Amino acid sequence: MKNYSHSIVTKIFIFLLAILCFSGVIKAFVDIEIIRNSDFSTVFEESYFHSKSYVQESEALISDLTTLIREYKSEEHILNGGTISEEELRMEEETLYYDFQAHSLRYNPEQSEAKNYEVFKEEYADKITSLRDQLIKGDLKQFHLLLQRVEEYKNPLFYASDGVNIYTNSPKGEKENFKSYPSYMIFEDYKRELFPKELEENEYLLSHLTYLNEMNQDSQVISIAFPEKFLQESIKEWEANKEAAERGLLIFIGFSLGFILIFIYLMLVTGRKFFKDEEVHLHALDKIYNDIKILLCLGLIMLWVVLLDAVPFQSMEIMVIPLTVPIATAGFVLILSLIRHLKNRTFMKHSFIYVVLSKFIAFIRNVYESGSVGVKTVLIVVGYPILVAVTFFIFPITIGFAAWFALKKIKAFQAIQEGVERIKDGEIHHSIEVDGKGEFSRLASNINRITDGLNKAVDNELKSERLKTELITNVSHDIRTPLTSIITYVDLLKQENDPVKMAEYIEVLEQKSKRLKVMTDDLFEAAKASSGNIPVQLEKIDIVSLINQGLGEVSDKIEASELTFKLNHPEEKVFMLADGRLLWRSIENVLSNIFKYALKGSRVYIDIENQGNEILLTFKNISAYELNISADELMERFTRGDESRLSEGSGLGLSITKSLIEIQKGRFLIQVDGDLFKAVIYMPKYK
Repeated sequence: MKNYSHSIVTKIFIFLLAILCFSGVIKAFVDIEIIRNSDFSTVFEESYFHSKSYVQESEALISDLTTLIREYKSEEHILNGGTISEEELRMEEETLYYDFQAHSLRYNPEQSEAKNYEVFKEEYADKITSLRDQLIKGDLKQFHLLLQRVEEYKNPLFYASDGVNIYTNSPKGEKENFKSYPSYMIFEDYKRELFPKELEENEYLLSHLTYLNEMNQDSQVISIAFPEKFLQESIKEWEANKEAAERGLLIFIGFSLGFILIFIYLMLVTGRKFFKDEEVHLHALDKIYNDIKILLCLGLIMLWVVLLDAVPFQSMEIMVIPLTVPIATAGFVLILSLIRHLKNRTFMKHSFIYVVLSKFIAFIRNVYESGSVGVKTVLIVVGYPILVAVTFFIFPITIGFAAWFALKKIKAFQAIQEGVERIKDGEIHHSIEVDGKGEFSRLASNINRITDGLNKAVDNELKSERLKTELITNVSHDIRTPLTSIITYVDLLKQENDPVKMAEYIEVLEQKSKRLKVMTDDLFEAAKASSGNIPVQLEKIDIVSLINQGLGEVSDKIEASELTFKLNHPEEKVFMLADGRLLWRSIENVLSNIFKYALKGSRVYIDIENQGNEILLTFKNISAYELNISADELMERFTRGDESRLSEGSGLGLSITKSLIEIQKGRFLIQVDGDLFKAVIYMPKYK
């Protein structure tokens, strides 16, 4: 089963079996219902006297006899006008009056109905007089046709009388003799007499007798008798039909069960390559829209009916299968395609109506959502009356929908109006909530963005003020310290005559002035880097070689700090696009930061990673100071890892690094996790 259950050969073979079984079902049905003019209910009939066939033998005859004795009676009765009622004459006269209104020039709508009726009687006098004769002629014609049809009956025997007129085909001509036949029905004096007694249990006969009960008046009688020979022939024919129906029912049930089981199997395997296959595999035929396929299926059914109806009756039994097989094949191919779409959950979406409606709705929605207020107003003004006209039969729902839509838009407008008032009064953190994607929603979103921008501007202004204060404090502290030392030692130098002490004072002055120079240089470089006025020359840089070379240049500082550097990099060469001078200046600042703040005797990890379009350079070390400030604050100018500011440095190194990396089209990030400090540089990869 695993090897062959879903193979194309198996599917074709099973499909052909399905067509065979379906054709067998149709053949069995046509044989019984059409060719034998019977039905499967014959199987459940106990005997001929319980059957529908018994009733059908006399049903048309009894109907004709009833019409004869109740309505027409005799030719003399018709000629005397016995079949014409005043109501019938009045209706015919009204028909003539309508003709008068439509075609006569003498009809005056401004006159009263009575006046017009007088004119009508005068103009149509001849036609009104001949109405009775025309009706009598029509009834007389129908009487003779009915009488001719009744006289053609040879069997069963009948006797019908209204007390005066007698109609019979019995050779004995007397109703009393009918009881001598093996089966008879007598309706007289509001009573019925049926023989044999099984007829009392014939449900078809009992439903057929409802109008006969209305016929049975005192003077009216209808008797029907089945002669022995005719009865035996009818019983024999019924038994043959019953046997054929039983055989046909077994064939019908067998083929039906086979078809159902096979078709269920086809439903399971169609579109799948194996039983647990989650994907439904569609074919070229599945591109046809599903509603078109449904129409094609209905057309195939109609075609089958029309072709079968055109086949001569004597050839029908032979032609059923040749007609059914090709049409059923085409039909079931379309049905299996519909089933594949059901399994794929695209039955509705893959229909022509759905596609057209969805595109139309999408077009209207796009026009409405992207258009100006004027366009939307025009769409509503033009479209709503059309919608009302199309849906006039449910106009209360249409009006209700329009009222709901208008109320929703009014609420949205009021929400925006109220929100603007609150923002105007100083509630800059207020957010206007409007659902949907329309004009009001976009307006509310834009206002919210304005408030967000205002909030950011206020926050940035507050942050800028704080930074200015901190900048002034830090700069004042960092510059004043060496400057105070310089002033102090200059005063001491003026008063000192000892050459040894003078040399010491001069050495201190040199140290303090150099530190002041470094700080002013860093300030100048920070301002220059943040303004972007530094020339940049991007080139191919071997980052591994650059790091190794740089570490060699600062080996004395590495030894002094007692740090161990671990460099991890890919085996293949890694090249980045950068300015070598600015990149090393950035790395040097990071290393300088590590030398100042890293825990002595700890390890420093430098990782180089190739991330496709970027090269990632990471520096990780353990801080000697407690990092109780955030990474963002460390990136600010004049911020240092030791808040006591005992270590030397301007606090500008990381800020300068960030600016230098960004002007090389890279990114610089700082991450702090407890005492772990991580500096991350992303640079474009050289291609």
